[in-house]
Amino acid sequence: MAEIAAVIPCYKVTDQVLDVLAAIPDCFTRIYCVDDDCPDHSGDLIEKENRDPRVVVLRNDRNLGVGGAVKHGYRKALEEGAEIILKIDGDGQMDPRLAHKFIEPILSGRADYTKGNRFFDPHNIKDMPAIRLFGNAILSFMNKFSSGYWHVFDPNNGYTAIHAKVLRLLPLDKLSDRYFFETDMLFRLNTVRAMVQDIPMDAVYGDEISNLNIRKVIGSFFGGHIRNFGKRVLYNYFLRDFHAASAQLVLGLLLFPFGVAYGTIHWIEALATGQLTPTGIIMVAALPIIIGVQMLLSVLQFDVENTPKTVIHPLL
Repeated sequence: MAEIAAVIPCYKVTDQVLDVLAAIPDCFTRIYCVDDDCPDHSGDLIEKENRDPRVVVLRNDRNLGVGGAVKHGYRKALEEGAEIILKIDGDGQMDPRLAHKFIEPILSGRADYTKGNRFFDPHNIKDMPAIRLFGNAILSFMNKFSSGYWHVFDPNNGYTAIHAKVLRLLPLDKLSDRYFFETDMLFRLNTVRAMVQDIPMDAVYGDEISNLNIRKVIGSFFGGHIRNFGKRVLYNYFLRDFHAASAQLVLGLLLFPFGVAYGTIHWIEALATGQLTPTGIIMVAALPIIIGVQMLLSVLQFDVENTPKTVIHPLL
């Protein structure tokens, strides 16, 4: 029987966390509740009220953020020999009874990492706040570029499971400590070519207050996506391998801006002089643009098809 552990970051979840713990299935051998310097003393509440011997309370000396709390739990789970580690929030928005859906694909060798997708069934998102729906759609699109997992949606979903062998390949110290953690995780998983599978799920929206302030994090999220996209292209197209798509990317990035700049300069000159631009000059501008766009589209198609499709943990 595989050793299965759960990690629950705890920050301002005193009203819900005990109910979450009570619903954790019996197949879990350890449940790590990480008190992220919670002002409501979630850890104290759990130690006082919980009677489940599987529960272990971990504490951060200062507030690190959801990513920092999860990484603390991950390290402890790896240290104590867990084979599969589930991460679930303590705010009650994720049903612990769905845990088997996240664990089974990993146990059966069909995935290295599983994550929830609240958008799989359109009928299940009618209760999602409009601003959250719009924000998640935009972030999901950006994540496809930055992570390379084009089949994955809802990247900020924190209901996840991972095989310990794959987790050990990841540089936990480099993963974001804050709300960019789940997205950063996908980028790092792509660098080791791990197989990721979306798990359809419903989200529960009650009276809990989200700690995520979209206005405060949107800048860091955008910057994080740009950084990860650049790193992924460098790793996958130039350091780890060099193939036709690598050459097309370089040529496309040279030809397209050259054509735009050359055409713009001569268009401005034509406006200033009132003379028609010669056909040859038009073609010198148009051809690099057309060829450059075609090359970049070819790279995009290759990137979509290059999404990791092989489970790696049985090979480790």
